[in-house]
Amino acid sequence: MKKRVDRHSPAFNAHECSCGNPGIGHRVLLEGRAGTKVASSFCEPSAHAVEQAQIPAGNFLMGDASGEGNHADGERPLHQVKLEAFHIDVTSVTNADFAKFVTSSGYRTEAETFGYSLVFHLEYHGPARDVVGRANGAPWWLGIRQADWAHPGGRNTSIAGLEDHPVVHVSWNDAQAYCSWSGRRLPTEAEWEFAARGGLEGRRYPWGDEAVDAGGWRANIWQGRFPERNTLDDGYQNTAPVRSFHPNGYGLWQMVGNVWEWCNDWFDPTYYSVSQTSSPEGPSVGTLRVLRGGSYLCHASYCNRYRNSARSGSTPDSSTGNCGFRTVSSTNDRFWAQRTRSSA
Repeated sequence: MKKRVDRHSPAFNAHECSCGNPGIGHRVLLEGRAGTKVASSFCEPSAHAVEQAQIPAGNFLMGDASGEGNHADGERPLHQVKLEAFHIDVTSVTNADFAKFVTSSGYRTEAETFGYSLVFHLEYHGPARDVVGRANGAPWWLGIRQADWAHPGGRNTSIAGLEDHPVVHVSWNDAQAYCSWSGRRLPTEAEWEFAARGGLEGRRYPWGDEAVDAGGWRANIWQGRFPERNTLDDGYQNTAPVRSFHPNGYGLWQMVGNVWEWCNDWFDPTYYSVSQTSSPEGPSVGTLRVLRGGSYLCHASYCNRYRNSARSGSTPDSSTGNCGFRTVSSTNDRFWAQRTRSSA
């Protein structure tokens, strides 16, 4: 049985990367999953229409080679990783993609079931009565009643005109439900980083080491003074269409910036010191799931996590206006489906 939660309580807890996923722990008072389970009969692999890129098998040096990483995030030690080939979505899953899933399966996200999600303060223009709280340590994040994937700014907003933007306000559990329906899975953290690098060993960003604004903007991040004023130099206040800017060497769009992306692994800042070399799967247990890539709220002055090696984590039931996902597939997916069910 779920415990009752005071929806008017401001007691949301913020993670250290408060720009990226401030809702850490804001639902830990609730037991069990809230989202509607997707029955196996609703599995429709052919419905996943996102273009694919084949990532070749190979070895790479995983972790922060530049020395710019956040020590508490565990981006070091650098370590060699060997991966088998896999296919990955060239973009994040979009609102249009997620709408197909919801229409087909009848799934309700955790934000819809809980009745609220976290919205960045500059993106909220609704009634004050719908603000159920602010995140402790990150007051620019507001708990907004009836904010969800289809209403990203609250009850009076919609995704009309945003069909090609990444779906947001989706938890790790929601992303897993989509994967169950589509016959896909979330990437491991190692797969995500290998794909993000686009064949460039040891570089900061998917395009290399050049600054994000060198020769024109290369990613959707924050410009200006956070959190009061975004100068919109890159053209976007919040999310951008998934095929904005330029793809990396593997043809993948916006692996950094725009939205954080869920990975399959549990998050542990000490894991790299014990990581296996071949196809690492992350820790066997944990309380947080890995997020990668940073978002439109990242800026070098306070959160430089829009880098290939940057890591963060959030509780599996957390949802915010800057977290989404992309999916992968490989020949080992039957094993991965069994492992994910047993560890969730």
